[in-house]
Amino acid sequence: MKNKRIIYKNYIHNNFSSKLNKNFNSIFQNIKSNLDKRKDIFHTLSKKFKFNFSNKELKKFQKYKDVVIVGMGGSILGAESMYYFFKNKVKKNFIFFNNIDSENLKKIDNLKKINQTLFIVISKSGYTIETLLNFFLLKKIKKNSKNIIIISEKNDNPLYVIAKKMNFYHIEHKKYITGRYSVLSEVGIAPALLMGLNTKKLRSNLNFHLKDKNKKFLKEGSIKLANLLLKKKYKNLIYLNYIPELEKFLYWNQQLVAESLGKNGRGFLPLISNAPKDHHSLLQLYLDGPKDKLFYIFSSSSIEKNKINTANLDKRIKFLNKKTISEIKIAQKNALIKSLNKNKIPYREFQINSLNEESLGELFSFFILETAIIGKLTKVNPFNQPAVEQVKLSTKKLLS
Repeated sequence: MKNKRIIYKNYIHNNFSSKLNKNFNSIFQNIKSNLDKRKDIFHTLSKKFKFNFSNKELKKFQKYKDVVIVGMGGSILGAESMYYFFKNKVKKNFIFFNNIDSENLKKIDNLKKINQTLFIVISKSGYTIETLLNFFLLKKIKKNSKNIIIISEKNDNPLYVIAKKMNFYHIEHKKYITGRYSVLSEVGIAPALLMGLNTKKLRSNLNFHLKDKNKKFLKEGSIKLANLLLKKKYKNLIYLNYIPELEKFLYWNQQLVAESLGKNGRGFLPLISNAPKDHHSLLQLYLDGPKDKLFYIFSSSSIEKNKINTANLDKRIKFLNKKTISEIKIAQKNALIKSLNKNKIPYREFQINSLNEESLGELFSFFILETAIIGKLTKVNPFNQPAVEQVKLSTKKLLS
């Protein structure tokens, strides 16, 4: 399927289930009908979605040139995706604390003026151990600090209590939005505004795949992937990425797919594979190893101006003369696709023509919709994480 921003292609050859087709139509219609009404995950895609902050309130934080975001999983991966996708455009320095890593704390020590650094701490529950630990290790909890933003649910949880007690600016995290689906809510949009991104454009194409004339790729992919999950035919999703700016987005996508669909003994293991680098380390396995992998190929059609000059150097590399990096990468991608077709290996292709806010927003929306629909088609709850909660409770008991 084509549009001006992204070309979607699907080469998954498996039986098309009439039952799943019927179920998809019901799920799809339900999402469309309730998008503007029901307060659920999909409401974040609605033009009527209301944020728990105003642009005017956030303006007082625009002066900060250094920004530290503390969070885990879905609380931080969306903002990190946007920052690295638009890194050449963002004029500020963002540091992300998304793990327990004492070495990362040294980056804070290197900031010239720590009091002129903005700290954004995000946890839906307000109980996330790693987030609380990193916040405490930063030693920034001082009453009436004007350079701290807390994003959490508004209830009796540690982060909200601290925010109220210490008089920090607090943004309410909506209860009906789970972390990994929160990128288009306050969790992702507030940091995006502070990055200077055009959030209206970011949210302008969120309904693209919900239009009947554009739903073909979403429908076909959701049904075929659900069918593969039910049959347990493929175990691994390999994200072959030819766009360096997209790497963090793929880590966001990795969590979304793994945590939403990895249940009841089923699931895909999404793995990020950077190309063409991995052509020289993993491609042999991909093409000639176990046939348990489905490939997602991410590439760009943009052409760089700078060309290399190999004239009069060696006639054996004449084929490289006057080629751009983009042209070489496109040739490598097309050669790979040719091999995938020859070996009858299933794949999907996402060719991004414009690396802008509209394209990234559309990608966020597409994968949110597809992942949730696949979960519903395979009779799993795509919004919970029971195994994760089990480990969280066990950790808390061991520390008590």
